[in-house]
Amino acid sequence: MAAKKEPVLLSGGNPQVAKGDGDAPVQVYIAAMPGWKSEVGQRLDALIERTLPGVRKAVKWNSPLYGVDGKSWFLGMHCFNKYIKLAFFNGAGLEPLPPIDAKDPNTRYFHVHEGEALDEAQLADWIRQAVALPGWVP
Repeated sequence: MAAKKEPVLLSGGNPQVAKGDGDAPVQVYIAAMPGWKSEVGQRLDALIERTLPGVRKAVKWNSPLYGVDGKSWFLGMHCFNKYIKLAFFNGAGLEPLPPIDAKDPNTRYFHVHEGEALDEAQLADWIRQAVALPGWVP
């Protein structure tokens, strides 16, 4: 029996996974998230799916992306050593604003740290608002 191969982590603790469309590559990414982040990633992914049944998923640039219209993205997830970053690509239009600004004035971030309670109601509200706004087109 072969030993389980550990995922390759890039600098900052982000898993390196092959890009791809659909749920499967997102689940590979979540499974490769180190430590506590994998369980939180599962919770976040399930929350997004409950909030938006049929949400479009992909992994690009070593980050899961979520979209609805077949061409743009409203949310991305990325691992760092000490937190998970959720990027609302048009987050400047959300109320209340996600707390962390970005270089792009339209993008807002929300960080999840180990041991913090997730305010799932607030996250779901931001997700519902985000899909009503124009998404990010790479």
